[in-house]
Amino acid sequence: MNKKIWLSNPHMGGGEMKYIEQAFAENWIAPLGPNVNGLEHDIQKFLEEDIHVAALSSGTAAIHLALVLLDVEAGDYVICQSLTFSASANPIVYLGAHPIFVDSEQDTWNLCPNAVEDAIKFGISKGKKPKAIIAVSLYGMPYKADEINELSKRYDIPVIEDSAEALGSTYKGQKCGTFGDLGVLSFNGNKIITTSGGGALILKHKEFKKKAVFLSTQAKDDAPHYEHTKIGYNYRMSNICAGIGRGQMEVLLERVNQRRANHQFYKELFQDHLGFTLHEEPNSGYYSNHWLSIVRLHPKAGITKSQLIQKFAKENIESRPIWKPMHLQPVFKTAPHFGSNLSEKLFNNGLCLPSGSNLTDDDRERIKLVFDEIIQ
Repeated sequence: MNKKIWLSNPHMGGGEMKYIEQAFAENWIAPLGPNVNGLEHDIQKFLEEDIHVAALSSGTAAIHLALVLLDVEAGDYVICQSLTFSASANPIVYLGAHPIFVDSEQDTWNLCPNAVEDAIKFGISKGKKPKAIIAVSLYGMPYKADEINELSKRYDIPVIEDSAEALGSTYKGQKCGTFGDLGVLSFNGNKIITTSGGGALILKHKEFKKKAVFLSTQAKDDAPHYEHTKIGYNYRMSNICAGIGRGQMEVLLERVNQRRANHQFYKELFQDHLGFTLHEEPNSGYYSNHWLSIVRLHPKAGITKSQLIQKFAKENIESRPIWKPMHLQPVFKTAPHFGSNLSEKLFNNGLCLPSGSNLTDDDRERIKLVFDEIIQ
């Protein structure tokens, strides 16, 4: 059997080991140390804004802490993009708050501004103005930051920018992760760079970082004994994982270019076939890292999403449906939902294609052969 072509697997750059070996040599194995500080500095430098970074154990932890920092409590409403991974929404429920899901708009597949405003008005009508808006840059595509941030300012509701999939993407030249009041990154094993497991919280204010680090290290008060006046969490990134991240940051731009090259490969593959439509930037203001390349299959394709997944699987090539919208998930069946049914349509005919930065020419040729068989 041919070797497995994964959807998106880790891609080491070669520089990771020097940071890991240094950590072992200096016995910095705990969830603190030079690599943690160094990774935070590397991310801050890359994002090129006046921000602060807290390296954490996961992107999910970052969203959870962001909600805690915004004083989200039981019974509160939080607006959340529906077309996303469940990690965007689950932390809302951790706190006993209630998600209000908002559907996608056609251009980027992210939060529809009109539906966001409807959701805000719904919360106000219930006497509970939403405490936050979680805006996702889906598969690396920036959300409509101007429109969503205008609503944020008008209604005085902070934005948590979920850029777990969008490190290296930009909107109007500004890096994703820096548009919200707080930003979230993920370094899970399948992301554009990885720390094995890990994430980061992007903060605009130094005091917020201080509080985030305090809460992420079990909220230990400054005392000679273990004193706790707040509930804390074990969310800090380890120095070993941060070492992997430091090596990965050295090749981040290369990884972005490789993912975008994969997208260009698919664009050329589908350009003469009306049955396949790629998820692309709506205009030159958007620059996606194309963490995953997504194709929509239309009736003219002559094949369904499920059939294509099966054909790929037969050739040992991984593909998968796009995220099932949160408002369609059984666990969120009672949550309010605003907007159209675009996310449902996207789920029904959208497919994630192999997009790893380590795809080879031979891998792409094998993918092309599957499509040649379908669209000849």
